[in-house]
Amino acid sequence: MNAKVFIDGEVGTTGLQIRDRLLGRNDISLISLPADRRKDASARADAFAAADVAILCLPDDAAREAAAICEALATRLIDASTAHRVNPNWVFGFPELGAGQRAAIAGAKRVSNPGCYSTCAIALLRPLTDAGLVGTDADLSIFGISGYTGGGKAMIAEFEKGETNGSFVYATTQHHKHMPEVMHYGNLAHAPIFVPAVGHYAQGMIVQIPLHTSRAVEIQAALTAHYAGSQFVTVRPLGQAQARENPQALNNSNMLELSVLGDAASGRVVLSAVLDNLGKGASGAAVQNLNIMLGLEEGAGL
Repeated sequence: MNAKVFIDGEVGTTGLQIRDRLLGRNDISLISLPADRRKDASARADAFAAADVAILCLPDDAAREAAAICEALATRLIDASTAHRVNPNWVFGFPELGAGQRAAIAGAKRVSNPGCYSTCAIALLRPLTDAGLVGTDADLSIFGISGYTGGGKAMIAEFEKGETNGSFVYATTQHHKHMPEVMHYGNLAHAPIFVPAVGHYAQGMIVQIPLHTSRAVEIQAALTAHYAGSQFVTVRPLGQAQARENPQALNNSNMLELSVLGDAASGRVVLSAVLDNLGKGASGAAVQNLNIMLGLEEGAGL
C-alpha cells in the first residue's frame, strides 16, 4: 500500500513537522504544490481529489473552506485547526480517549486533531471524571506553559528576532480556543479557570491541574488503568516528583507523560502532563491519526 497524502498548509509550523515525519516513508506518497500554486484554488482542489488523506494545517476559516471543497470527494481529512474539534460529525483524534476511540478514528472520514493544551488537560481529566474522582461540575483551575513554537510563525519570528525577551501569560480574559474541547471531552459542565503562558524556549509543554483531595492513590490507579498498554501515554509511578518539572523533557517525541504530584496527606494534589507541543501536541498526533486511518503501524514515523 502506498497512500497519497496532501498537506494543505505544508509550509506552516505544523505542516513542516508533519512533512518531516512522512518524508522517506515507503508507505506514503506526498502530494506537494509548488510555492506559486499553494493558494491557487484549482490546484488545491486537484490535490485534494488526488489524495487518499489530506491534512489541513490552516487557520480555522480556511480549514472550514477546505472541508467544504472536499465534501463531495472520497478524500479523508485530518484537521489540525480548532475549527471542527467539537463538531459531532468529526471524530476527535485522541486515540487514547477511551474504549472505541481508536476504532472510530480508523473508520472516520473526518478527524479533528486535538490542541496541545487540551491533549494534556483531557488526558488528565477524562479518566477521573469517568471514574467519579473529579466531579463533572467541579470548579477547576488549569495552568500551562508552552514553548513559543505553539504560537505559530508570527510568534516564532517575534522570539527569534529578539522582539520578546522573556516569558509571558496570555488569554487573560479567560477566552482560550482550547477550552470548548477540554470541557466537551473532559466531561466538564463549567469552564475551568485557565492560565496559559508562553516560555522563552522553543518547544515543550507542561499542564498542571491542582486539586484539593486526599485521593491520590485512587487517582493514580485510575490513570494507570486507563492508559495501560498505551504506546505513547505513560503514567509516572506515584511519589516520583522531581524537584523541578521540565516542560521540555519529552521534546522531539510523540510521548505524553502524566504524573500525580503534591502532598495527598495535606489534601493538596497536582495533576501534571508533559509533552512536546510540536509532537503529541500537534504534528506527531496528526501522523499517529494518519497511521490509524490508513491501517498502518500506529508508531510509524514517530
